[in-house]
Amino acid sequence: MRYIYLDNGATSYPKAPGVAESISDYIINVGANVGRGAYSQSYKAEGIVYETRELICKLFNFDKTENVIFTKNITESINVLLKGLLKDGDHVIVSSMEHNAVMRPLNALSDKIEYTKVHCNRLGELDITEMKKVFKPNTKAVVMTHASNVCGTVLDLVKVGKLCKDNNTFFIIDSAQTAGFLDVDFKELNADAIGFTGHKSLLGPQGIGGFIIGDKMLKEMNTFIEGGTGSLSDMEVQPDYMPDKFEAGTLNIPGIFGLNASLKYLLDYGIKNIKEKEIYLMKIFLNGLLNIKGISIIGHKSTKDRTGILSIDFIDNDNGIIAHNLSKDYGIMTRSGMHCAPSAHKTLGTFPQGTVRFSPSSFTTPEEIIYTIDAINKLVK
Repeated sequence: MRYIYLDNGATSYPKAPGVAESISDYIINVGANVGRGAYSQSYKAEGIVYETRELICKLFNFDKTENVIFTKNITESINVLLKGLLKDGDHVIVSSMEHNAVMRPLNALSDKIEYTKVHCNRLGELDITEMKKVFKPNTKAVVMTHASNVCGTVLDLVKVGKLCKDNNTFFIIDSAQTAGFLDVDFKELNADAIGFTGHKSLLGPQGIGGFIIGDKMLKEMNTFIEGGTGSLSDMEVQPDYMPDKFEAGTLNIPGIFGLNASLKYLLDYGIKNIKEKEIYLMKIFLNGLLNIKGISIIGHKSTKDRTGILSIDFIDNDNGIIAHNLSKDYGIMTRSGMHCAPSAHKTLGTFPQGTVRFSPSSFTTPEEIIYTIDAINKLVK
């Protein structure tokens, strides 16, 4: 049986060329820690880590390499940002399309902060006019996904960023579904912090992510965890300078080596080219599904304002069984269910049954999309 991987919205596969080799090179030929040794292997690791911070700056149009912080994933990044920033009595604004990476930390803080959820429409689109109405004197931050991980709708964060600037409110962006697919410009978006993860459209390994943060927001941030940094080792308090303030403990250096390779691939190949390829695949996919009865395409039925994610509700069938049969009978790997985003599913009208989500990558071929359309047609019939 052939196998077709269409679950890149969860994690990308295959990874970018050079990722495995870079990780292997670190493990076999380098192996040393960063900032803990005055010898060549440590210096080599340190050089790659610093270069990776520079590549992140280039990717997001960001200026300060020391304000690039590595974490294990974007969930940890958002926890660091929210729990380091928010204080008693603060108010936060989110959209109804948020992932649990945003909603669960906010609910964990609900004994001291409040949040308002701005409801999006059934296409996952945000109404900026409605958002304007919910700002309060104590609104500390807006936290928002750049694109839905359920239906692929891209939110207009340029307008959101301008609104935050006008209201002197911090703007925190979840770029999990867009970094590596869209140009995510820190300055154009008027962002104060952007969380990223390496293993989705950045085409790197699992276990490496991070965030970038502007100095204005940084001044109000408390640390999330404390520990060894290799710096100021004669002191028992966390260094207050960057990036050490937020990088306690040993970094995932093999992951950073892998991310270094994937970022070089992305910047060399061109994010614009990746987007064009994925949108071309999505156009084939959407056109092939429009005439199939018994399914509902969730979100936009065109390639306008969307990423390369497509969710289907199989109206007369159990979505979980459909996903299982796609894998068992056709070798097509997808993800069904809630996608860790119950609020988004409620907004889109797919709660509690969820959807079957198809997420190709730039490595997917048109022929594989056509094969998938044919498999869906056969299963529905």
